[in-house]
Amino acid sequence: MDQLIYILVALAAGIGAGVLLGRALGGGARAGGALADEEAAKVRAAAAAEVAEIKKAAEVEGKELAFKLKADVDAELRDRRAELAKQEEALAAKEREVERARKDADRRAAEVEKKERSADGKAKQVDAALERAEAAQATAKQKLEEIAQLTVEQAKKRLEDEVRAEAELAAAAEIKKIEEAAAEQASTVARTIVATAIQRYASEFVGERTVSVIPLPSDDLKGRLIGREGRNVRALEAATGIDLIIDDTAESITISCFHPVRREIARLAISALVADGRIHPTRIEEVVRKAEKDVDKVCKEAGEQAVFDLGLHRVHPELVRLLGTLRFRSAAAQNLLAHSVEVGYLAGLMAAELGGNVKLARRAGLLHDIGKAVDHEQEGDHAAVGAELARKYGESPKVVAAIAAHHGAPAPQALLDHVVDAANQLSAARPGARRETLASYIKRLDDLEAICGTFDGVTKAFALQAGREVRVIVENSRVDDAQAMVLSRQIAKKIEHEATYPGQVRVVVVRETRASEYAR
Repeated sequence: MDQLIYILVALAAGIGAGVLLGRALGGGARAGGALADEEAAKVRAAAAAEVAEIKKAAEVEGKELAFKLKADVDAELRDRRAELAKQEEALAAKEREVERARKDADRRAAEVEKKERSADGKAKQVDAALERAEAAQATAKQKLEEIAQLTVEQAKKRLEDEVRAEAELAAAAEIKKIEEAAAEQASTVARTIVATAIQRYASEFVGERTVSVIPLPSDDLKGRLIGREGRNVRALEAATGIDLIIDDTAESITISCFHPVRREIARLAISALVADGRIHPTRIEEVVRKAEKDVDKVCKEAGEQAVFDLGLHRVHPELVRLLGTLRFRSAAAQNLLAHSVEVGYLAGLMAAELGGNVKLARRAGLLHDIGKAVDHEQEGDHAAVGAELARKYGESPKVVAAIAAHHGAPAPQALLDHVVDAANQLSAARPGARRETLASYIKRLDDLEAICGTFDGVTKAFALQAGREVRVIVENSRVDDAQAMVLSRQIAKKIEHEATYPGQVRVVVVRETRASEYAR
């Protein structure tokens, strides 16, 4: 439409221009004559023809524009009708869904009403049964009182007195046991504990801790390690003090030696020889000397790190080196250097609590097992050997005395002696510090659970915390609260007489009532 307006404006402008031109020509005609009239007529005719063409073009364009507008309106109407059809279909689906939900709700309401009627009937039956049970219980109580000549209160009082007396006896026995254990350290018991420990750990310890396996790139190197007529093997064993086992095991050889430092030197030396490829007696001696220096450096660094971790100063270099050698030694799968550092920390903490010298306690705790670094070379108990070493290298008499007494011979005298002894026992006895063979561990747990299962009313028993606690589940209908207390004591007594276990075993009897229902 805007374009049509523009065309009409242009047409009016053309007509105005023609009129002006006509007037001009008219003035000229009066001046010039008939020729000017003829030219004016031509101009008017041309203007009229142009106006006609413009009108025609405007009409055509207007029709096209009107047709286009009509087509757009029709398309928009079709889209709106389609959208309305979709909305009507969705509304119909929602109506059907609402109708279905209403029917489900009616059905569920009918079911709930039916269940309520059934529940009411069952509740009446339960109330009747409960009344009968209460009447029977009252009759049974009356008969029991007539037979036992005791009232309910008298029977409860007697049971409480018996349980209290038994608990007092048990507490007295436990107190006496603790006092005797703290006051006495009989040599027979000590020998039994040592023998039990050796029997428990010797097989596995010897199998894993006294040998080292060295992998080989190929089995061809076995012949080169043996050498002509076994000269290389003899040179290795003479230089390192180990036994070299070369058997049919594929691509590996075994080093056997009870001395852990020598075994480590041999391992490093053989690994270097295998990597280098030059294997002969002279080369073996050179590599062994280098391995000895490397291991000595490792020991020195490990000892210095332990001393630094505990914040100690002015420890003799030889003691530091001997401390580092404990890195290659173990007791019941517990690394001795880590054990010594732990004892130093624990001794320092205990000394701080008791108002003692923390630095001195850490020093004595760190050095308490220093004798184990040389006890395979010197005769005597490692505590006595360690005390002599500490005295030799300038440690104070208090530290020497604590080292000598950390196993109770001689008996601890000063506060420092007791602190180091307690820290040593705590580090060795804490859960997970020292390893127990899997077979004996499982058997001990099974024995504890089997003992609990021999009592009436016990449904299940579980050994927890590595056998330090037994959780016993009993039937609620057969064991009441008072009987549960008596049962726990009876199980504990039977465990004391029939089971073998370290430390103490806590017996917990669990009696519970459960109620459950389903939400629908």
